[in-house]
Amino acid sequence: MAPPATIRCCAAALTLMFSILIISPSSSAIYCDEDDCYDLLGVTQTANASEIKKAYYKLSLKHHPDKNPDPESKKLFVKIANAYEILKDEATREQYDYAIAHPEEVFYNTARYYHAYYGHKTDPRFVLVGLLLILSGFQYMNEMTRYNQAVAMVKKTPAYKNRLRALELERSGGVTNKKKSNKQMDKKVEEDLSKELELDIKGAHKPSIWELLGVRFIVLPYTIGKLLLWNGCWFWRYKVKQAPYSWEDAVYLTQRSLRVPLDAWGSIDESTKEDLVQRRLWEKSNLETYFADLRKESKRRR
Repeated sequence: MAPPATIRCCAAALTLMFSILIISPSSSAIYCDEDDCYDLLGVTQTANASEIKKAYYKLSLKHHPDKNPDPESKKLFVKIANAYEILKDEATREQYDYAIAHPEEVFYNTARYYHAYYGHKTDPRFVLVGLLLILSGFQYMNEMTRYNQAVAMVKKTPAYKNRLRALELERSGGVTNKKKSNKQMDKKVEEDLSKELELDIKGAHKPSIWELLGVRFIVLPYTIGKLLLWNGCWFWRYKVKQAPYSWEDAVYLTQRSLRVPLDAWGSIDESTKEDLVQRRLWEKSNLETYFADLRKESKRRR
């Protein structure tokens, strides 16, 4: 038996199809309702653009609300103006003629109509900006939620509480309130002290506007230009002039060769970094030797 959700979806689809077929028996009706656009202007389907324009101006002088206060005439003028908007444009007139010739293609003609009348009214640039803003908003809220959850978990750990207690003792000069147990602390004092503790939480960090998709897209030309300039300088300095690597570039090559993430690389002590750089691990033979030494050391410790 099909799930209830599937049954509901099928029922909704059938209802929509039935409504379209019953309410709009002719796909051309979506243009001028039940009227014929050519008949409203009093021209034939073979009339050229000039004839259509003349017919519209003639009828507008007769039925325009400023010329004719009759309510029925006003309604007719709205229909005439709509018919003229459809027939004066070659693209929409071609679509209308196709709908007249192929009334059975209801869905295709309806889709073309709404695309022509509503699709072009939306500037793609505004759509892109809106999409980037929405995605950036979701990205910011997601990262902030993850960070707050991580902070809440860290604050429950004994290590954090011990650091907080040590900081309280430091601020109070080693004097504690004897009326309170070691597990108790004024909420306001705890909040003030927690702001002074820098929490290094792996996998979660405060969201930065510079990491948002929208901002990255805006600065993309600058980022690409900076990357091209950096690669050009690198090529000139180390490929053409054959200059020795600077310390910063040697560190970058070492980190890239070992495939160590930037945050993990930052936690390595300076002496270890210097030793790794001295090994020149960006050279394939040195890297293979280094990994072989690590495997030997691992076997020895077993």
